[in-house]
Amino acid sequence: MKTNLARLSRVSLTFLGLFALVGLACQALSGAVTPTEAPTSSPSKSSPTLTPTPLPPSPVQAGEENPDEPVFIRGSIPYTSPFFLNTISAPFVLLEDEAGFVARNLEFQFPLVGQTIGPVEVHPNGDLTYTLALPSVPQGTLVDVDNNGSTDTGVQVFAVAYWSNTWGGPFLEERDGTGWSTAYTSTLTDPERDDEITGGVLIVWAPDEEQAFPTDFGDDGLLFTEDDPTESIPPGYSMVDLNQSPFKFEKQAELDIVLNEGDIAVNDYADLDYSDAFTALFEKVSREYPFTQEKNIDWAQLQEEFSQRVADAQDDEDFYRAIRDFTFAIPDAHVGVGVNPQVFFEEAGGGFGLVLAELTDGRVIVTQVLPDTPASQEGIQVGAEIVTWEGEPTVDAISSVTPLLGPFSTEHHARLAKVDFLTRVPPGTRVSLSYQNPGDSRPTETNLSAVVEYESLFASLSGFSFDELLLPEDGQVLDDSGFGYIRITTFSDDYNLMAQLWERFINDLNDNEVPALILDLRANSGGNSGLALDFAGFFFDEEIPLWRSAYYNEHSQKFEYQDYPAKIRPAPTQFTGPIAVLVSPDCISACEGFAYALTQDGRATIVGNYPTAGAFGEVGRGQYDLPGDLSAQFPTGRSETINGDLIIEGKGVQLDITVPVTEESALGIEDTVLNAAIDALSKEINP
Repeated sequence: MKTNLARLSRVSLTFLGLFALVGLACQALSGAVTPTEAPTSSPSKSSPTLTPTPLPPSPVQAGEENPDEPVFIRGSIPYTSPFFLNTISAPFVLLEDEAGFVARNLEFQFPLVGQTIGPVEVHPNGDLTYTLALPSVPQGTLVDVDNNGSTDTGVQVFAVAYWSNTWGGPFLEERDGTGWSTAYTSTLTDPERDDEITGGVLIVWAPDEEQAFPTDFGDDGLLFTEDDPTESIPPGYSMVDLNQSPFKFEKQAELDIVLNEGDIAVNDYADLDYSDAFTALFEKVSREYPFTQEKNIDWAQLQEEFSQRVADAQDDEDFYRAIRDFTFAIPDAHVGVGVNPQVFFEEAGGGFGLVLAELTDGRVIVTQVLPDTPASQEGIQVGAEIVTWEGEPTVDAISSVTPLLGPFSTEHHARLAKVDFLTRVPPGTRVSLSYQNPGDSRPTETNLSAVVEYESLFASLSGFSFDELLLPEDGQVLDDSGFGYIRITTFSDDYNLMAQLWERFINDLNDNEVPALILDLRANSGGNSGLALDFAGFFFDEEIPLWRSAYYNEHSQKFEYQDYPAKIRPAPTQFTGPIAVLVSPDCISACEGFAYALTQDGRATIVGNYPTAGAFGEVGRGQYDLPGDLSAQFPTGRSETINGDLIIEGKGVQLDITVPVTEESALGIEDTVLNAAIDALSKEINP
């Protein structure tokens, strides 16, 4: 039972979409993010000189004469986000050049020569600590921020920021991130004001005693604008505490700075009582949920119904059922709450050892029969048609099923889950059915009693069909066609490993003059959309804007767009041959963003039995801890085309070639989707 419940927890995480972040969560884990609203006006600001500092003599020599001159920083990196530890790869802290923030330039590239990095240590208990040695003369960007009307040498402004390198060597390049960090950094930023720095700690280096720096935010509440009061600062390094008014400037040989997780931190309501936790959750979710109109959500009705159910809850199981049913009322695969194992056991811990599939022709057949289960003992065979279930045609019985690992954004995704959950019942439940084994002339009627078993459920879920040692990307050249084939099962693994594998695959395709490529995304649970779009850059030779994102803004009380759209940026190497992309409803979130990107300019042919999941809300800010050891999530961001049309959510990435689900494909005799892709590419190469 312990093993089953542990695996069940894995299922709940999968269906919560914890590996399916787009936009903010993905970018924030790499450091820099785009703002959450379009500015109504641009603040007056200094213009940094975007050149590295020449090597002057050190203005202050640390040592006996200057015992307080900063030379070293140490600190911790607290985190609550469920995404964080999943993707740590080559982690380090960076003395991050804040010239991008001074200029409000989200595309500012951190100069290579100025990148001072330090190690991050991940301790056995999961805590993270870091150290960072300060160079005597840093090589960041000099910015003149004293507002005195004359051109001065300026100062270098830094934050301490966590990064996890993805592309290239140990230092950052443009694909790793640009701009300034809003998560896991020494500063505090406000996502509802263009990610303005509003507090925290900066490190400032002055080349001489003639430089000045702001001492407060000024009347506009913004840093590095013309109304900032300023005063002279000492040469060398100073730590600036922005949380005090006026700012506090401090020199100390060894600085201790705790990094801030930012707005992707989990909303923690776990210590509240049931009603207060639901009230806090509801008030936030009902404001920030981005698809209220499209999904016809009646928040007032939901509040009336579920507030009472929560108030009536007597224990954690009652509370869980109320919260779960609340999420079920919102048809969105990015909405969900973790599974309560006891409740799941009571409601769906029983099975018969059957795995089913619904064919395009309307039949429901058995694809697996587990040994030593009621189905195998009855004599039901693989390939048998389940004709009736509890006295009605099986296709009709499926329609009334509530899949307990929902909700879902599309009907086609929900239908597949209903098929999986037709056979999930409370242990001991007795059901009547009729089945017709291959070769039989007529159906056999029987009754089966459910036993405690989860293996048939796991067998129906794509995430459990892979070997646990399988790499996130797997590539080969197909023998018959000579086409390349790459399967990508996630965008939420070791980013650096994934980037190296991807570049290796693309280079090998080009070196060996492979004529065409099939990308298999049929079991990809999503993850980092920034990484996914970097992958897409290997198929395009020009930049293509894809979508812009909008989030609810507490100041304006409406949804506001980000300044910079998500886009495809060409990679250093391109594969130029034709592409077919295999998808299914198990391609979710960032996977869908990748597939959508490859539809641009007709670059790829999308092939599958069904479209993708249609779940494309951004979830990085919508994580919640609730009483009863529950975790929940709700999306907060929506993605639209540059013209304002909602993309992907509620419909999925559509197919160019729809392949019927046949008995042969359902039983694994023939991969008809792959074969259809091969045929399509063959015709494209040899029309």
